[in-house]
Amino acid sequence: MTDARGDSPLMETGIDPGTLSDEDLFRELSSLYRTRLETLRHGPDAALSNHFKRTAELETEYITRYPSREVDPDRLTQAF
Repeated sequence: MTDARGDSPLMETGIDPGTLSDEDLFRELSSLYRTRLETLRHGPDAALSNHFKRTAELETEYITRYPSREVDPDRLTQAF
């Protein structure tokens, strides 16, 4: 299956994250994070399930692209 333009493979929850540009990946992640609480509190079960799946897909792609991402030392705790 492809998107409306016919050029990006579609997954059950949206366009395959592996085909997104970095800019599009960040935009998709930002959109998910912006709508997370609203979906958690007020979305039907199907929407919440879709949100979980899509978040996992996009975050997995991010980690794949940036395995050595910059970690802010101020965000670390004694346990890490």
